[in-house]
Amino acid sequence: MKTGAWKNCFILPVLLVFILLFNGCQEQEGRQSGSSFRHQEAARVVYRLKWLFNASTIGDIWARDQGIFKTKGLDVVLKEGGAEHDAIEEMELGRADFGVASADQVIRAASRGADCLVIAQIFQENPLQWIFNSSRVKLDLESPSESLKKLTIGITYGGNDEAIFMALAGRLGLDPDSLHLYAITYDYTPFWKGEVDLWPCYINTQGITLSEKMAGMGERAGFFNPCRYGIRFVANSLVTSRKFLRKHPETVKLFRECVIQGWEQAIRPENLEKAAQILATYEKNLSLNTIKEQLKATTSLITGHGSHRVGYIDREAWRQTEEIMFQQGLIKKRVNVDDLLL
Repeated sequence: MKTGAWKNCFILPVLLVFILLFNGCQEQEGRQSGSSFRHQEAARVVYRLKWLFNASTIGDIWARDQGIFKTKGLDVVLKEGGAEHDAIEEMELGRADFGVASADQVIRAASRGADCLVIAQIFQENPLQWIFNSSRVKLDLESPSESLKKLTIGITYGGNDEAIFMALAGRLGLDPDSLHLYAITYDYTPFWKGEVDLWPCYINTQGITLSEKMAGMGERAGFFNPCRYGIRFVANSLVTSRKFLRKHPETVKLFRECVIQGWEQAIRPENLEKAAQILATYEKNLSLNTIKEQLKATTSLITGHGSHRVGYIDREAWRQTEEIMFQQGLIKKRVNVDDLLL
């Protein structure tokens, strides 16, 4: 064999191996990059809400149904909440990655050492208020102290409304022992009979349906709002854990963006009809008009009547909530809420 031919026989296979290896590396790199992208697209997270699907969850529903999560590469399993579900406990057990919890739930959990982190505040104003029949109940909202002494006030003992009302009584200089408090249940009969003058309710859901029923009876609803007197007890907030944040910082960032975007879009006036239609698929017992009124009432709570951007964390309100809980013995030791807020 000639020398040139021998060299060609040697060099050509080497070149072929080199080319194959080079192309293989490129394909592997491409697969890794594609795999990473596909993984991001298929990043599956579980999101546990605080309550059932209603007006207070429309932003979350909108983010899922309108594909906002998917555009950010998130596959979100959106689960309803309820009395039997605690989002923070489910995160601790590894059953959820994100959740919605009220500030008292977060603070209680933190006081016992739970790993929880607030990444956005959904409600800027607590929806819990007291409804009354303004056609027959005389309540001076400008200076309510003396009026309250003459009224029967419904309280869910052990509930948020008890903590809020006791803080309110202190703010107004009232001795709770001098007030006529009534332990309520889910039965509204005492309210309709006039045995209880002020009844706790969520103004954006129950408040709307109760108001409509009163209007049908030729009566007018009034609302006693603790926020008006400086009680800022934080309600629903978006939570995760620091452990999840350390492992998946990009997922937390994207998820937070999606939830905020969902709420921003869902509460826009031009989207009211569409949002109501979406919610109507879950709230089958409510009329479309009632749902629209609930959504309108929810909008002002999400933005604090336009004073804050969606998702804003009101740190001072969190500190006040912790103070109320400590003073009332709802937590045994102080909690530094700033450590709980992103």
